[in-house]
Amino acid sequence: MWKLTRPDNRHDKLVRDNLLDLEDHDLVRIESVREDQRQVWVLTRRGHGEAKDLLEPKGIRVSVLRKQEYAPDIGELLGTGYDDHAAAVTSTAAELHRAGIEHRLGFQTEIGHRLADGYVQRADLVVRAPEAGVPVMLLEIDRRTEDAHDLVAKLRRYWEWGRLLPKDAGKHTVDLVRSRPDAIEHVDHEQRLWRRVYPPTGREGLVPVAFVFADTTEEKVANTVAVLEEAGRRYWAPRRYESYYREAITAKDYGQAVPVVVTTLEQLQEHGADAAVWRRLGRTGEQTLTVALDNPDGDVLFRDQEARADAEEKQRRVAEREAQRPVCKRCGRKFTDQRWEETTAHRTAWSAGDVSVCGTCYADDVAREEAAEAARLQAAAPPQSEDDPEPGRGRGWIRRRA
Repeated sequence: MWKLTRPDNRHDKLVRDNLLDLEDHDLVRIESVREDQRQVWVLTRRGHGEAKDLLEPKGIRVSVLRKQEYAPDIGELLGTGYDDHAAAVTSTAAELHRAGIEHRLGFQTEIGHRLADGYVQRADLVVRAPEAGVPVMLLEIDRRTEDAHDLVAKLRRYWEWGRLLPKDAGKHTVDLVRSRPDAIEHVDHEQRLWRRVYPPTGREGLVPVAFVFADTTEEKVANTVAVLEEAGRRYWAPRRYESYYREAITAKDYGQAVPVVVTTLEQLQEHGADAAVWRRLGRTGEQTLTVALDNPDGDVLFRDQEARADAEEKQRRVAEREAQRPVCKRCGRKFTDQRWEETTAHRTAWSAGDVSVCGTCYADDVAREEAAEAARLQAAAPPQSEDDPEPGRGRGWIRRRA
């Protein structure tokens, strides 16, 4: 609590005095003393009850009561084996809070994620800091007490949990997912279980996971990260986009991946959680947290590249069409689209005349033909006598007189 509430205070006298006062009221107790002589305090049953009454109505979850149990044979206090781990978790939360990543009461620990087979994968720490650009992130704090492949198994479980459907999912969606193993990838994230639990991440993919290593050597961290990167590639690595313009697309599809970042508690304490101390699996070098979580080569780049490739493809097709456009054998001008269609379409080609000439030349041909036909008709008509009355006039007079 001292590290979380007073991260910049090097002296814990104020916190210690308050803990002693709470101890006098049977609200807290000392569970153990660490190697550096710092004391680990926990809530008593009475203190745990009061904390729940105070915090849970405000939406703040209280951890499980640490019962005071002793080994029957040696009388040693049980349940203290995770003290160093719990301290590392609290220290990580304190460093995140000091960097402005989450409010001190916004952290949650030991949050369970139930898989389809009933196994519950518990996150050491859950951070929700939308103001800092991290709407949600799951953290695993490892003091190198676990094998690297155990961490890969945890990553796999988070990936599997992100692919589950809620119990009230629609029948059509359930049938689709049951039809084949990868069908869930065609179900939008908004219809999956994880979106009922956590807010949208603001980025592609599933809920990001951070591995924070503490109390270990750089060599061990490097070896563990190498195993995570290689053995866990299926779960964190992006894929190629399925696109017609495959060669023009270098963007990567992060839609089904778990973004994974790694750092050490020592780096967080030395440089701060807002510094460039986070490394994203699949990348080299360290970045700030939000930059590490962002996907500059993701969907935004894909849309841009696809739009550019689409425009270039249209230009190429136009150029190819222009190269094929017929040229009038008489005047040398290119056919218009209308004349080109007239000479090639089955419904109009039979009446298009000379299909080797353009529309203008064809119109001249039609005009000449019409003029020649008019001259022929005029030449074939009998000559009219000058003495003949106008047609119809004489007959009209006779009828009126009769």
